[in-house]
Amino acid sequence: MTDTTRVGVLGAGVMGAGIAQVAATAGYETVCYDVDAGALNRAREITTTGRYGFERGVERGKLTREEAERASERLSFTSNFDEAAATDLVIEAIPERLDLKVRVFRDLDRAAAPETILASNTSGFPITALAAATDRPDRVVGWHWASPAPVMRLAEIVRTRDTSDATVDAITRVATACGKNPVVVRDAPNAWGFVANRVYFAMIAEAQRVVAAGIATEEQVDRLMMDCFNWPAGPFGMVKGAGSGWS
Repeated sequence: MTDTTRVGVLGAGVMGAGIAQVAATAGYETVCYDVDAGALNRAREITTTGRYGFERGVERGKLTREEAERASERLSFTSNFDEAAATDLVIEAIPERLDLKVRVFRDLDRAAAPETILASNTSGFPITALAAATDRPDRVVGWHWASPAPVMRLAEIVRTRDTSDATVDAITRVATACGKNPVVVRDAPNAWGFVANRVYFAMIAEAQRVVAAGIATEEQVDRLMMDCFNWPAGPFGMVKGAGSGWS
């Protein structure tokens, strides 16, 4: 595969919009796709005037005005599936429904050029199942992001037995260019989640047991974990933030 210059993002929700913004900021021509015109309009707002958008980046000194304008020019929004598929790398960020993701990967396989890499931002569905819906399993990979995408440096890269080294190398280069810390792990088809979420949900389950037993309140658990481990948010705060986009 040649160097990635164009990125397609499927899904214009909080995660999809954030991923598209990051890719455009990193210098990639980026197309964000959604079937919902309202979602596309909200994504435009999120990436420009949202809490972590281009304007806030300038205000906080993270971007110069020129950098923000150039990134915005590289980012486009569309309801045309083929426009997003006509890229070097497609990142799927649609709702967490396995049947929907399998269908989308099947459609992507038909619409995208043979050399295009297909990546999924799924939180835990097996990448092997998505790859099986295509005729290019060597070019299918997981790229799990964390919310908010413009801030969090997580890049959990998930390879299957069929994912090629070239694909992993390409994704790692893009993730690094996006300012993330890529860590390559192996797919676990018989379990939900990869590394981050399996450990995360174990923590949440124990925190809920502590509260249910009357040992402490949710606020107390959050405060203790933040003070003890220097976390930016406690387990219950993390749940709320992940659901709301940290708004």
